[in-house]
Amino acid sequence: MDGTDRRLIDRLQDGFPLDDRPFQAIAAELGLDEDDVILRVRRLRETGVLTRFGPLFHAERMGGALLLAALKVPPEDFERVAAEVNALPQVAHNYARDHAFNMWFVLATETPEGISDAIAEIERRTGLTVHPMPKLAEYFVGLRFAA
Repeated sequence: MDGTDRRLIDRLQDGFPLDDRPFQAIAAELGLDEDDVILRVRRLRETGVLTRFGPLFHAERMGGALLLAALKVPPEDFERVAAEVNALPQVAHNYARDHAFNMWFVLATETPEGISDAIAEIERRTGLTVHPMPKLAEYFVGLRFAA
């Protein structure tokens, strides 16, 4: 990763242009060529420097729902359960924790009713009880990392 990659990563973390050619707009800001910006983003994704590049939507404002949930998974069954949970398109991300509730995941659905459907499907597939943790308050952290 060179200095241009670092400037590009710093720029991509805030205010992605809503434009027909957003990479061209970013390229102009950084004094680069649009194709170079696209190639750099692609390379950073392929090499794992960027693990995720995409928009974050406020699902609830769009009529959908989000929910953090947890499972108590027997350690010897963790990989099977993770595969079952991750197979659902409603699972935004899933991670292991060193806790009795050792698998936490976020559900994102098109409607609030979709949450209960997704929970029922996970319980059916895994044979485990999903523990939902509904949001009580929302805070905006605005986390960014200097590259």
